[in-house]
Amino acid sequence: MGVLDIGSNTVHLLLVDAHYGAAPIPASKLKIPLRLSEHLTAEGHVADTAVDALVAFIRKSQSLSEDLGVSELMAFATSAIREAGNGEAVLNRLLTETGLQVEVLSGEDEARMTFLAVRRWFGWSAGRLLVMDIGGGSLELASGVDEEPDVAVSLPLGAGRLTRSFLTQDPPSPEELRALRKHVRASIASVVGRMRREGEPRIGVASSKTFKQLARIAGAASSSEGLYVRRTLTLDSVQTLVRDLAKLPTAERALIPGVSEGRAEQLLAGAVVAEAAMELLSVDELVICPWALREGVILHRMDGLPA
Repeated sequence: MGVLDIGSNTVHLLLVDAHYGAAPIPASKLKIPLRLSEHLTAEGHVADTAVDALVAFIRKSQSLSEDLGVSELMAFATSAIREAGNGEAVLNRLLTETGLQVEVLSGEDEARMTFLAVRRWFGWSAGRLLVMDIGGGSLELASGVDEEPDVAVSLPLGAGRLTRSFLTQDPPSPEELRALRKHVRASIASVVGRMRREGEPRIGVASSKTFKQLARIAGAASSSEGLYVRRTLTLDSVQTLVRDLAKLPTAERALIPGVSEGRAEQLLAGAVVAEAAMELLSVDELVICPWALREGVILHRMDGLPA
């Protein structure tokens, strides 16, 4: 089984060996840092050059999937396509030129699918989970005790989106950073009541590349040490990272071990969102989960297959 994730930052193909009742085992991966959200026209349309690159990547993904014997290839898109003025036209072009039907997930669906993946990873004994995921275009929050969260919300607080909107200087000025923090905190504060109303979480969990890189900078084990090493990110560490990253230009952030060059520019905005979410939701520590949205989509599909 394969899943093609058309995100705001990266287009990512994940191929897994999957069958009912078992964990999906990664077989192959392929990705391209397309940054669709940065290839918008003045009218808010995804530029033709970006769609050309997307078509080419999908064809490459289809070829790899066929070579490896993939029996089903699913594709979904998130905020970049969801919010584009020509999103429907882009989907139609992808269908016409590649034959692939791409489903556009709502922000709430993103939160729900990510929550499912996290629940399966930690299991029932983890109790109530609070899950945070920072993407390029949005922040997803979900809380619950079952596989379906009691509450799932999506806010337009992605690291890429906020960087483009607020952090125009490199490094940013104190005024830019203050405006960013004010905006982020006001947005998250608007949903804190809904999140807390369902009960206090037993474990706070973070998924997504942004959280993984923040945790790595703060001292968590590198990816080379495997999936099953426990990795955490504390509020104290995030607060320190916000102060330190704000002083560095993008080129110097990219030199920090664990930071990818393509995400160095967005990392400060991501840290500001992480700090605000943890403070406002009273979370002192987050456990990093290896599984996220892509795995959630696969697990949801597997649940619908006959045993």
